[in-house]
Amino acid sequence: MMGPAHSLSGAAAWLGVGAGAAALGHAMPWPVLAAGALICAGAALAPDLDHKSATISRAFGPFSRALCGVIDKLSTAVFNATRAKGERKRSGGHRTLTHTWLWALMVGAGFSAAAVAGGRWAVLAILFVHMVLAVEGLLWRMARVSSDVLVWLLGATSAWILAGILDQPGNGADWLFTAPGQEYLWLGLPIVLGALVHDIGDSITISGCPVLWPVPIAGKRWYPLGTPRFMRFRAGAWVEMKLLMPLFALAGTASTLYALGVVG
Repeated sequence: MMGPAHSLSGAAAWLGVGAGAAALGHAMPWPVLAAGALICAGAALAPDLDHKSATISRAFGPFSRALCGVIDKLSTAVFNATRAKGERKRSGGHRTLTHTWLWALMVGAGFSAAAVAGGRWAVLAILFVHMVLAVEGLLWRMARVSSDVLVWLLGATSAWILAGILDQPGNGADWLFTAPGQEYLWLGLPIVLGALVHDIGDSITISGCPVLWPVPIAGKRWYPLGTPRFMRFRAGAWVEMKLLMPLFALAGTASTLYALGVVG
């Protein structure tokens, strides 16, 4: 799928988690619901770090372009080092390492550890990165005609405001993980979910996605899982833009209303 659909599906997924938590009697504080949805929307773009033409490669200027180049080379090297006999050697790493469950867990755990160990400034950095990506994905039409500096300023402002709100007692800094020193440990959860939702989204397109690597399937370590062929579509096709994105928006809206107790 394309960046906007990935971001929208990520936001809808976290809002769905919020609705599920409310149904189980453990409703999220509204700041966790809102911040998590935005983080998940941003994280749903991150697996495309292995693609130099992806939305994320443009998000942070020369830094993100350079990082995409590094991740592409790393992904290519890992694929070629672990491929099965029947899998051809690759010269590019798109839809390999960063499109797996293992990568999602590692990245989420890394951000959680950074949030706990690094304190407020680490939390602000994590929020800033994902707010910028959320703007690039959810507000993509405006982001593309705006300067990068304006997008970064919006991301920084959003991160600062959200951090201030979450820091207030009862607003969710210690949501789910309540032991002393575990504030913001939960930040890794929407990041993991965003990456996995991205992989699921790619699995319903023509190429599929090797989300279960390194588990061998049908003699392949990088087996591209996906829906039946007749149900797949090309990224950016009308199915994505005219059908899936409205469904994601509708599901996210309904989940928000339920999670906040407006309906139910």
